[in-house]
Amino acid sequence: MAENQKYMKLALKLARKGAGWVNPNPMVGAVIVKDNVVIGQGYHEYFGGPHAEVNAFKSCTRSPRGATLYVTLEPCVHQGKTPPCADLIVQKGIRKVVIAMKDPNPKVDGEGIRYLKSKKVVVESGLLDKEAAQLNEAFSKFITTRKPFCLFKGAMTLDGKIATSTGDSRWISGDYSRLLAHRLRHEYSAIMVGIGTVLKDNPKLDARRSRKISKNPLKVVVDSFARISMDSSVLTSNPQLTLMAVTKQADQAKLTALRRMGAQVVVCPEKNEQVDLEYLMLALGSMDIDSVLLEGGGTLAFSAFRDRIIDKVLLFVAPKVIGGKKAPTILEGDGIKRIAEAIPLRISTLKMLKEDILIEGYPQCLQES
Repeated sequence: MAENQKYMKLALKLARKGAGWVNPNPMVGAVIVKDNVVIGQGYHEYFGGPHAEVNAFKSCTRSPRGATLYVTLEPCVHQGKTPPCADLIVQKGIRKVVIAMKDPNPKVDGEGIRYLKSKKVVVESGLLDKEAAQLNEAFSKFITTRKPFCLFKGAMTLDGKIATSTGDSRWISGDYSRLLAHRLRHEYSAIMVGIGTVLKDNPKLDARRSRKISKNPLKVVVDSFARISMDSSVLTSNPQLTLMAVTKQADQAKLTALRRMGAQVVVCPEKNEQVDLEYLMLALGSMDIDSVLLEGGGTLAFSAFRDRIIDKVLLFVAPKVIGGKKAPTILEGDGIKRIAEAIPLRISTLKMLKEDILIEGYPQCLQES
């Protein structure tokens, strides 16, 4: 069992290398073992490229016939952008396949396992399945609902402030936390902020990672009335990567100007006199946006919690206090009226992250609904 876990952990580590490059496909890693020696390994490297199993076979240092294949996700049996991997596994003479988790894709969902077994291949599944499921939680949500997985990422002080009363916010979190934040921007298909953040901070919303190539996300600005300045950084820097989510209350001439700049515009229904976030999630899903990183500000963040579009929370808490009645907090908006109606989080991770405390959790009301 220890040997099996070692090989599957290697496969999971390989799979992680595809983060940000394979969306909306899953991250998958594969390891081929023969006579207790790794003879091949690979991962799904980019969207539309060869699957992990194919790359593992290509790297083999000897014949894989009679070997064991460790793979983090059930091999596919359907023709997509690449041929079915299950057929290739049989052709290569693999004796045994160890799978971390079944593929939630309705086109697969156990068919790969059944096919391999019908071809006399020994199949075991469920090894490190929880780790595999967490790795591809965004894919699982998207492939089963066609709605993107939404992660709320925030940085605050111990007293919940995101800036001082004068608006100074640089920097709440430490250097390492900010590096992780940019990694998330690379890994997620879209980053979403409210117009208040754009007007106040004029962010670029790009991914910057030292000594690493990054993929910039789609920049989604929730701006009910199209108040954005035409010289905002999100528009002057790669406007084709900017999507403005507005309502019918927005000025039509402004929307025409935005489109002429190259920005995308989605006119959403209103909910509580704001953009209907549930509608926006469906619209993004129809564009094959599988994951959204929500960075704020406080009004949009509260609306997202209220409308139950948030799947996961990642908070960087700086061990410092600011105070001040007028200092902005991480959640604003109308707020919850009664403690009994507060949105509980199931905390999955709580750890020190160099200078800061990292809290990872899942809104329970969403998980149970």
